Amino acid sequence: MNSKPIPNKLWLAILGTCLMAGCAVGPDYERPEAPLAAEFKAAPGWKIAAPEDDVTKGEWWKIYKDPQLDELMAQVSPNNQNIAIYVARVRQAQALASGANAARYPTFGLNANGGREASGTGMGNLVNPDGTINDGAILNQVNMYGGVSWDSDLWGKLRRNVESKDASLVASVADLENAKLSMQTQLAQAYFLVRSLDSQKHLLSDTTASNLEAVRLTKNQYDVGVKARQDLINAGSQYRSVQAQLIEVGVNRAAQENLIAVLIGKPPSKFSLDFNPLPTRANLVVPVVPAGLPSKLLERRPDVAAAERRMAAANAQIGFQKAAYFPSLTLNAGQNNLGFLGSSFNQLLTTSFLYWGIGPSIAFTLLDFGARAAKVEEARGVYDENVATYRQVVLTAMQEVETQLAALRIYEEEAGIQDEAAELAERGVVIALNRYQAGIDNYTNVVVAKNSALNNQQKSILIAQQRLNASILLIRSLGGSWSL
Repeated sequence: MNSKPIPNKLWLAILGTCLMAGCAVGPDYERPEAPLAAEFKAAPGWKIAAPEDDVTKGEWWKIYKDPQLDELMAQVSPNNQNIAIYVARVRQAQALASGANAARYPTFGLNANGGREASGTGMGNLVNPDGTINDGAILNQVNMYGGVSWDSDLWGKLRRNVESKDASLVASVADLENAKLSMQTQLAQAYFLVRSLDSQKHLLSDTTASNLEAVRLTKNQYDVGVKARQDLINAGSQYRSVQAQLIEVGVNRAAQENLIAVLIGKPPSKFSLDFNPLPTRANLVVPVVPAGLPSKLLERRPDVAAAERRMAAANAQIGFQKAAYFPSLTLNAGQNNLGFLGSSFNQLLTTSFLYWGIGPSIAFTLLDFGARAAKVEEARGVYDENVATYRQVVLTAMQEVETQLAALRIYEEEAGIQDEAAELAERGVVIALNRYQAGIDNYTNVVVAKNSALNNQQKSILIAQQRLNASILLIRSLGGSWSL
């Protein structure tokens, strides 16, 4: 008599537990500290803060004011296959995040089946669904029912999983941004290297023509007995040496041109760049790094953002694994359903053939010999690994920014000195040629002077390319241009 209220109390207890289960097990995520400096020593006033992965990087290459570079950059994102890989990974992460979120809600299903069966009279009299006696006749049975399944997520296991998958999705987006930035910087580096090789080609072509003229003049003087054979040999050797360097420049240029083709998603055989040497130092556009850059610049660095989001994902997985220690309350489709069972379709959807069932199920693991503890410990280890990775990425980011800031400052100073050295070396060639033509010196001194001038001019071109390269690498180290 007193047993009837018990199911109601049980239902109230279960409902109260569901309503009170607002907290998820496991630690809430807090960004761990990283070994950060107050400012960059190469540029006092720069400060860094937390990563900000949703900030657009912008068309940073526009600061070089190079229309051909702009045209090439426009082809990277839509055509580069490495970027396409990361786009596909973002779609996968989106699907996983959507699936994890969908698991928090009930699922509803509808099923229908029908059939005919018969039993012999020796089986005994069986009762048909309509109440009549089956004495061996054929039995028709039609069944239509719907069911509901739901995990109450009392301890926040599913919520932690959603948290983890959402963080992984943001990390995937940051990886995509990092891939774009990486491909763009590779393209810019290869492009300016091609232009510097064109400058080398221009210099070597002029030098080769000058050396060929020197060989011709020396041979004429040797034929009339004015110059020694050694002078002719020295002039010819210098001519061939520079000619060999010119051929090597062509090989290196072809390699960089092919790299650019792949970066913009084209077959190398169908791509070529027009001859386009770097301008003189006075006209060379190397972006000037402004003083007192804001701290938010480094926040946009996508690999820092990705590492930080992976820490959050790993932290959520600790709670996901800890939830296995607690009982789970679920509704299963086999126990919670509503349907009709009859012998024909025209009788099926009537109240006399209606049946239903409802009831939750509770599952709790009593003994697993440490399996759950191992999973939790594994999740903690993965989190600790991600913390160390994040801190290392931050340190690497600081190192790269410091290195490129110093490189820009040093290369700018070196460029001025080197240009002066190249100019002095060219004057030395004029003096050596005058002394040779006056018969004071042999051609060996001319060879030495010309080689010195060529080396200094090549060094000037190399420093110009290094300055451009350092500015590109600084932009990559900052996660985009220094213009917010």
